[in-house]
Amino acid sequence: MTPLHPLPPLRDVIARHGLAASKALGQNFLFDGQLLARIAAIPGDLTEAQVLEIGPGPGGLTRALLQAGARVTAIERDRRCIPALAELAEAFPDRLKVIEGDALQVDTSTLFTTKPHIVSNLPYNVGTALLVGWLSSAWLPWWQSCTLMFQKEVAERIVAMPDTSAYGRLAVLAQWRCSAKIAMPVHRSAFTPPPKVMSAVVHLVPQEAPEGIRFRTLERLTAAAFGQRRKMLRQSLKAVAGADAAMEATGIDPTRRAETVSVAEFIALARALG
Repeated sequence: MTPLHPLPPLRDVIARHGLAASKALGQNFLFDGQLLARIAAIPGDLTEAQVLEIGPGPGGLTRALLQAGARVTAIERDRRCIPALAELAEAFPDRLKVIEGDALQVDTSTLFTTKPHIVSNLPYNVGTALLVGWLSSAWLPWWQSCTLMFQKEVAERIVAMPDTSAYGRLAVLAQWRCSAKIAMPVHRSAFTPPPKVMSAVVHLVPQEAPEGIRFRTLERLTAAAFGQRRKMLRQSLKAVAGADAAMEATGIDPTRRAETVSVAEFIALARALG
């Protein structure tokens, strides 16, 4: 979509508004227009689609989403970035809504009349908390897909398989009712300022939730199991009422460790726990 006004280079926008990435807010800015366009393309055709973006900063990814034809609702905590986003909203009339606030405090599920895609270069300090919140919503959820930038280490934990060092409760919580994949790696040099770690974009698409279990049960079960991941299940799950009977009913050996238990087996345990 062609903007109403020619867009100045993003570096010029940042310089004109005196913006610098805030370490306290977990900010790292992306300037590469081609890279941003590739990220915006991951969910598929966004023509007239509703998109939720968290932490747009000066609006690099926001530009790419708008140029892909999306209607964007952006939540930005950093007041310094609001004027730059207002200029972007003027360039794309009626296609960008900016909400100033903390995404952890906003009930994002109430902002849309149709299911949005969530596409964000998430602030590193709140990314995992936001994802777990979106995964805990009623199923099928209020969103169509999530395309999210994380530190590479966190991205690998989301998509990890059993018997790997990255496999843990985040993998189980994501994969029990989503397909999850790393869509693309992003080198640290792409950011300003460059973070100390590499990053990756994760793409999650919801699937039907298994019947007979609740997210809170699975969350409690995985928190106990991976909270003491080097211990046998019979020890790590000792505080979970009914865990011994659930393991017996599902045929899961209580001498195993959490990192060897598949997502399907955790689902079976959660179902047995009721």
